[in-house]
Amino acid sequence: MSGNESRFAAWMVAHGGILAKIARSHARGERERADLERELAYQVWLSEPRFAGQSAASTWIYRVCLNTAFTWRRNTGRREQRTDHEADLGTLASGLPGPAATTERNDLLDRIYTALQALPDSDRSLLLLQLDGLAYREIAEITGLTENHVGVALNRARQRLKAQMKGILDEMA
Repeated sequence: MSGNESRFAAWMVAHGGILAKIARSHARGERERADLERELAYQVWLSEPRFAGQSAASTWIYRVCLNTAFTWRRNTGRREQRTDHEADLGTLASGLPGPAATTERNDLLDRIYTALQALPDSDRSLLLLQLDGLAYREIAEITGLTENHVGVALNRARQRLKAQMKGILDEMA
């Protein structure tokens, strides 16, 4: 295995969750999510030789994946919209065995991701990075914003998510 292959494999073990989270927040439906996750991995693979080590590997991976997801979303919007993504979620949810609490938790998680998907790409990305526990400085490195702008933008994004969630929580009541 070459050095590039070894580094890529180590990145996927250590940071594969980044790809899954970004795919889940940008794709609609299970099939689209799987396609996007494969595309994210492919783009990380292609970009790996350009990684100069001037930032953390996770920062690099976030940057590559977020840019790829933005392009994916833009191109998906140009294609014919699939109308069966809700059916995919229903099929997925109905196939999950387990107690009612697990089903409720999965339903709430799906609704949270739906609320995130309704936000602009920039808000969604900032919220995902913050939920992953990144500091403003790290978020600024990934997004190219200043730390101050990250704080302001996150505050606005949280307000928009809160408004989205209010509607979702009202539906659940």
